Amino acid sequence: MNLDLSKFSLIYPDEASQTRHYEGLDSPAIDMFALEELGLLEVFDLKNSDLDEYFTENADVIRHRMDVFDDMLAFPEIAATLNKLIPILTDIMELRRLEADMGDTASYLESLTEIELYISSISTLNSGLTPLKDKLKSGAFRALAERISELANSEYYAELNNRLAELTSRVRDIRSVTIGVNLDAQLRPASAGVLSINPEPFRSGDVLEKILRLNFKDDEYTCIANLVPFSKKQSENQKTALALAFNSAINDVYKQSLRSWKKIVQSYVLENTDFLLNLMPEIEFLVKGTALLRKLRDKGLYLCKPEISDGAPVFRATELYNPCVALKVEDEIVTNDIDFCREDALIYVLTGPNRGGKSVITCAIGLAQAMLQLGMFFPAKEATVSIADGIFTHFPTGADDTIDKGRLGEECARLRDIFAEVTDKSLVLLDESLSSTGSYEASYIAAEVLAGFSRVGCRCLFSTHLHELAAEIDAINARTKDVGGAVIDTLVAGIEEGKRSFKIVRAKPDGKSYARDIADKYGLSYENIVKTVTRS
Repeated sequence: MNLDLSKFSLIYPDEASQTRHYEGLDSPAIDMFALEELGLLEVFDLKNSDLDEYFTENADVIRHRMDVFDDMLAFPEIAATLNKLIPILTDIMELRRLEADMGDTASYLESLTEIELYISSISTLNSGLTPLKDKLKSGAFRALAERISELANSEYYAELNNRLAELTSRVRDIRSVTIGVNLDAQLRPASAGVLSINPEPFRSGDVLEKILRLNFKDDEYTCIANLVPFSKKQSENQKTALALAFNSAINDVYKQSLRSWKKIVQSYVLENTDFLLNLMPEIEFLVKGTALLRKLRDKGLYLCKPEISDGAPVFRATELYNPCVALKVEDEIVTNDIDFCREDALIYVLTGPNRGGKSVITCAIGLAQAMLQLGMFFPAKEATVSIADGIFTHFPTGADDTIDKGRLGEECARLRDIFAEVTDKSLVLLDESLSSTGSYEASYIAAEVLAGFSRVGCRCLFSTHLHELAAEIDAINARTKDVGGAVIDTLVAGIEEGKRSFKIVRAKPDGKSYARDIADKYGLSYENIVKTVTRS
């Protein structure tokens, strides 16, 4: 049997795609800061690695992972099996940290423990995956199930089990040793050694004990005199000296057979255990990602495998929702249709009332794109999306205030940094940007920024309280049209009958209509005020 498992991966379809990822060739600019702003780390946080390590621009990798998540959602036994495997692998890692090549009995016993843990890990995977082998759809789990089955059914694995049981019983059933001491003519110890290793403890040989056992016959397990007084009066140095002498003697007895097993660990068990240890971060990623998707599905929310477009930038989703918000609220989730495309509009200015859903949909778009590029299902009924080479966020953060620049200076510096990296394949999300200054200054800078993103040709959503910015859209489009700039249009977070609907519609903003609806709701229209003051 010659299974090369050293490069095996659950989240990459082949060695080439795995290598490209680790060389940074298919890694988009999606960092932990953006994920924190979007809210993804609240519902999907990893302990053994950072989530931004798993993003990819490779469509084949994305499709491969979606098949993996599909299997894990279809068969909860997979996640249960992987969860059983994690503590076993954790024990192996801890054992290796403790192992310091001491060369004494303890290190050999640790070798036996590692073999036992390896056998336990293979057994756990085999019992969990083999019954599903013919039902699995993903190439990753089919390959893993096949390889584990081959390992578990190999002659070598059976021999490993048998010989481990034999050696373990010999080593771990030691209860006493028989020591022989040669004396010189003056009855002084001349040499000493272990005569036998016994599976039973020796008996003290006290007269009272013999009476209680009703056995006055001496035998090989009865001690007639203590060689070393084990008592509280014995010093630590005496105890240590005796322990070292004992370990040295036992080590000599088992040295040959245990050393041969050490070689087995190095030549076979280490190799196959390394392959499992290398999978630990991937296992955590898949288990926690599946748990997130399952929570959404259990709430009756849409999850789809989007069509991945390799053409012009596009983000087209039907009944998109924000998964982080969906997990927090008990109310019915409001979904929205979103359409970014080159032929129509790639950049939108989203306006609407405070708490009207602008930030929620802004984050929803970023979360959906991030989930796609993790290889997860998409939070919408159906979608067509192109892969982004980066997700850039610009949300208000009070922590950015500084004495030398001030809030506006910090906001402008962050926007400048985005322009240093953004391309036509990027997704840019701006939420209440430039809110630290007056509407005149903010609208002017915002118009310049939008013109810049139009020239880049990226997908961009600018969520803002600047309703008057809509009046500038036609002028910005005219400014960038001759150089092939992307079209900018407007979206509105609606209010229906004075209530926030959280529905996003493609329309021209009308700030007065929001104010009018709210004024009517609270009886502050001129007509209502007149009725109130004339009653007296």
